[in-house]
Amino acid sequence: MEETKQTKTKKPLRSLSIVLPTYNEKKNIEILIPELENLLLKNKYNFEIIVVDDSSPDGTAETAEEMNKRYRNVRVILRKKKEGIGAALRDGYNAAKNDIIISMDSDLSFDIKDILRFMEKINEGYDLVLGGRHGTDKNYEKKEFKIYVKWFISKFGNKMNKVLSGVNISDFTANFRAITKSAWKSIKTKENTNSILLEMIILTKVKGYKIIEIPVQFKDRIHGESKINLAKEAPKFILKLIKFSAKYRLLRMKE
Repeated sequence: MEETKQTKTKKPLRSLSIVLPTYNEKKNIEILIPELENLLLKNKYNFEIIVVDDSSPDGTAETAEEMNKRYRNVRVILRKKKEGIGAALRDGYNAAKNDIIISMDSDLSFDIKDILRFMEKINEGYDLVLGGRHGTDKNYEKKEFKIYVKWFISKFGNKMNKVLSGVNISDFTANFRAITKSAWKSIKTKENTNSILLEMIILTKVKGYKIIEIPVQFKDRIHGESKINLAKEAPKFILKLIKFSAKYRLLRMKE
């Protein structure tokens, strides 16, 4: 993709904030946070982990606070009500102190080692790096029929996103991405649902920032239940897609 704006760096950026939106993810963050700590400390990054919790009844927030006693770099944002992943991500992104913001699901679906690849692309000058689950069929784990159905809906929906928006991305809906803090501050997201993931891409594109997508591995969760109801959310997402795509194409026509 051709972009008009590029972030130039004189030395590699090594300061990052990891944003983890959570609701009933206690068992998962007990595994995920120590893995993140080991990986990022080993690679000598300056980092913080921000857990944005929607008042989970399973003790997710309390577990994260206990982990901070050990690591001293885990911050907890406790939200009083569930407004959606978009609102949670926005709170986490706005609270981030470091140069690069990385968000990811807390359910162990993604391979955290891909964070190192995100940082490589950021230091090559990209402002938004997206994790793509649909590069090949092997990227998306499909052990059960219901997971195959989710994969099919996701892949078909993202193809529709690509056609309607005109943005050359294969996966608009994965919450595994990195963005420079300066780029985040310059876009003004409004969505409170998972539509924020699409909104971020469209707004960043409109602003002329440099975007790249890299293939990532995606596995089904082991602990807990998915918070996304595809049958309910897909129609809403399509309407949002049409809105964002029309706005993007209109702005492109005016250039």
